Amino acid sequence: MTHFVPITDLAIETTGLTKRFGDHAAVDSVDLAVPRGAVYGFLGPNGSGKTTTIRMLLGLASATAGDIRVLGRDMPRHVADVLPRVGALVEGPAFYPFLSGAANLHRLDTANPHAPGGSRRSRVAAALESVGLTHAAGKKVHAYSLGMKQRLGLANALLSPRELLVLDEPTNGLDPQGTREVRHLIRSLADRGSTVFVSSHLLAEIEQICTHVAVMSTGRLVAQGTLDQLRRSGQSQVRLRTADVVDARRVLTALGLSPDPPNTAFHVGDRPYTDDDLITAVLRDGGVPPEAIVAALVRGNVRVRGFAVETPSLEDRFVALTGEGFDVAD
Repeated sequence: MTHFVPITDLAIETTGLTKRFGDHAAVDSVDLAVPRGAVYGFLGPNGSGKTTTIRMLLGLASATAGDIRVLGRDMPRHVADVLPRVGALVEGPAFYPFLSGAANLHRLDTANPHAPGGSRRSRVAAALESVGLTHAAGKKVHAYSLGMKQRLGLANALLSPRELLVLDEPTNGLDPQGTREVRHLIRSLADRGSTVFVSSHLLAEIEQICTHVAVMSTGRLVAQGTLDQLRRSGQSQVRLRTADVVDARRVLTALGLSPDPPNTAFHVGDRPYTDDDLITAVLRDGGVPPEAIVAALVRGNVRVRGFAVETPSLEDRFVALTGEGFDVAD
């Protein structure tokens, strides 16, 4: 597994977390390290074990093996102490369809023995406002769209101040404006000191809001670290455009860059000509710096029409780690 700098102040920590269904390991020896105050993106294809992991973190499913600590307490042993400090939206919200959005939140808050009754009305109003549902507070939930129900689920998670928010696909069903509002909400929660654990299939959203990322594949954790660490763990690439293809390849080879094989169209004498002026080569960490490559090309009388160093995107790293494609937009 690709793992980076160890973190000691953790909101979530698992060691060897495993969940088996018969002979099948849905979650296989997962070691999560979620720093306090982070916005932590939890990525993986369908069936990779994300939701099963979340259910075990919240005490909704028992682990076959391994240890879980949430907010410094062992789970599920201290579930009664931990859950009041955690807001969660898992596997979509469920509400009473013939009650209004506000009435649903009142009922849910009343069921929480740790919620102060004296401030219930104001807290429900503030939670609805934070997710843009004030205008629909009195509307019955059966008339809500999927996106509105998702917002109401978020409002429920925000009824009381939370040290940790666990959100499973929080932008599911939202239009672009709603998605932007949830993105802003998640950032504001992190700015106020909450840790936000976000499971999502939208890489573009994860890249915009998350400070840390983990990638699951077939039940195993294959990478974990900051967003920048995950990107840098891939191989950057030099992209060069020049009319002097042969000379450029000679210079790059001398620098130890191993340019990709040329697309040779035909030969005139011993000199190959190609129908493309683009050359690519892997740029390894600690190797020749880009400015030195350009200088060597100029010294070698290579006419440089274009030069760029491309760093792998989060999507590139995801595909490399899991071998699978991934949705990057709605």
